[in-house]
Amino acid sequence: MSEKMYLYPAWTRLWHAINAILCLALIVTGFSMLYSNPDRFVVNFSSAVAIHNVAGVLLTINYFVFFVGNMFTSNGKHYKLALKGLGQRLFLQMRYYALGYFKGQESPYPVTTEQKFNPLQQVSYVGVMYGIMFVLFVTGWGLLFPEFILKKLLGFSGIFLTAQLHVIMGFLIFVFLFVHLYVSTMGVTVASNFKSIVNGWQEKH
Repeated sequence: MSEKMYLYPAWTRLWHAINAILCLALIVTGFSMLYSNPDRFVVNFSSAVAIHNVAGVLLTINYFVFFVGNMFTSNGKHYKLALKGLGQRLFLQMRYYALGYFKGQESPYPVTTEQKFNPLQQVSYVGVMYGIMFVLFVTGWGLLFPEFILKKLLGFSGIFLTAQLHVIMGFLIFVFLFVHLYVSTMGVTVASNFKSIVNGWQEKH
């Protein structure tokens, strides 16, 4: 019988659902704009631009909710990195994902109410939420209001460099999404982690 811990309060589950929907909309429309072709597309260019802009604004607002929520609730403690011994903790977790999990071994850093992320998850989430997403927003808003972008930077068009950086950040989010979904299957059952983000209860052995 698996024990359960209440790890995901309602506001984080709602934020996560909105975040997932908006990210998917941005990925689909982003690819549609990047590889626009009148004869072959997912969403036509003009519609993709409109949807992308609206979804980007909504994602910014949703991110602000996440940022403020982490400042004023206990959820923020899960994003505080302890740098001492971090390399060793990351190595142990990566070894578990690569070998230990498939041998039926216990996780070196099991989920608790005090630490719901293992070291690799924590570094990834901090990097994505406080690094990649921030750059994505800055470049996205810059492209929405190009009059604020530097005309030239290092001899290149400021708009061109901003657009390239925006695309790179979007691609990293795309890769993260697939890794995130795969790692999420490594729970008590394949579906248990997905259930937890719906009902808030995390199963453990």
